[in-house]
Amino acid sequence: MNGKEKKQLKQKLATRQLINTKAITDHSLQTYGHGELVYFLIKPSNISVLSEASIAARIYALMTVLKGIAELEFLCLNSRENFEDNKRFLRSRMEQEDNPSVRRLLEADLIHLDRIQVQMATAREFLIILRLRNEKESEVFPYLNRIEKTLREQGFSVKRADKEDIKRLLAVYFEQNVTTERFEDFDGERWIVLGD
Repeated sequence: MNGKEKKQLKQKLATRQLINTKAITDHSLQTYGHGELVYFLIKPSNISVLSEASIAARIYALMTVLKGIAELEFLCLNSRENFEDNKRFLRSRMEQEDNPSVRRLLEADLIHLDRIQVQMATAREFLIILRLRNEKESEVFPYLNRIEKTLREQGFSVKRADKEDIKRLLAVYFEQNVTTERFEDFDGERWIVLGD
């Protein structure tokens, strides 16, 4: 298959196929060939206020979880918007601008973006991912409950991601979109009028 044929084939693929996703269930993300992904959302601790002994205890707790459940994967995402491109653009405009009043306005915008970014500096989302492969349906939920219980027993504030959480995670990961309140199951779903 040549480059042109590959490009045409890729254009025909659905978005879900391009990101290797079959479906989003109430508790997981089903993928093509990479298993079913279950996400556990971990609320981070502010380690800047913890003592050295408390930090060591948190590390030991995480190590205990990892020893007990080796198949866990970790992911860290920004859960807020990144303003670096906007700040770069403002700096570039300031260099090009001859009008001092406009330059001051651009500088004020840059300061405003800096303040917003500082306020959201700790806006990270930590995820523990479990990849299910060929598990029997009757064994999945007891297994997931055991993992969640183990994480709680080690002092982690944890929540198993539901369908809306997973859609939000995908939107942040692929689009850097953190402002939408409801994520669609299908592109353009909000524009469909039933009975039309």
